[in-house]
Amino acid sequence: MVCGGFTCSKNALCSLNVVYMMVGLLLIGVAAWGKGFGLVSSIHIIGGVIAVGVFLLLIAIVGLIGAMHHHQVMLFFYMVILFIVFLFQFGVSCSCLAMNRGQQETLLNSAWGILENKTKTDLELQLNCCGLLNTNTSRVQFETDWQNCPALCKKNDSCNACGLLMLDHATEALKILGGVGLFFSFTEILGVWLAVRYRNQKDPRANPSAFL
Repeated sequence: MVCGGFTCSKNALCSLNVVYMMVGLLLIGVAAWGKGFGLVSSIHIIGGVIAVGVFLLLIAIVGLIGAMHHHQVMLFFYMVILFIVFLFQFGVSCSCLAMNRGQQETLLNSAWGILENKTKTDLELQLNCCGLLNTNTSRVQFETDWQNCPALCKKNDSCNACGLLMLDHATEALKILGGVGLFFSFTEILGVWLAVRYRNQKDPRANPSAFL
């Protein structure tokens, strides 16, 4: 059987979804491990990572069952959902790669504003810093965070703003995040292409007069 045939398309689609299942399980496992060892205390962050892992796992299961049984309806919903995920992930990845320092500061301020106080104190302890950015737009919040800061550097009055430490590594982190996201977005469009191709192929073992 040539590589463009029914069996090859089926095996390729099954293999791709097995990889997606492993990634989904990895996300769930990492989130549970981080919570268990106290690395991340925010239930919203843990819940978000677990939700992404469960979503990816469910999509992979739908694709795997659809590929194994050549199920037309499941394959249709699988490729539609995967294409929507591709569009969203491709846009986010490109935004990460194109983000400048000013946009990074705006994003940090927005993210810091919605974090729980427990998560902020955890970050301050781990990074040994206080507050986010001491700018005109966030000075009031910075002073409040400074008063509640538990970092050891505060005893010596030598703390840097956490935002400065984050921004020093933000560009590199965004490039890595954007690159990884871009890579996975292309695997998703590959999955869509395989699903469309496989869905329109006729099973050679089926009745030749059967309508697909």
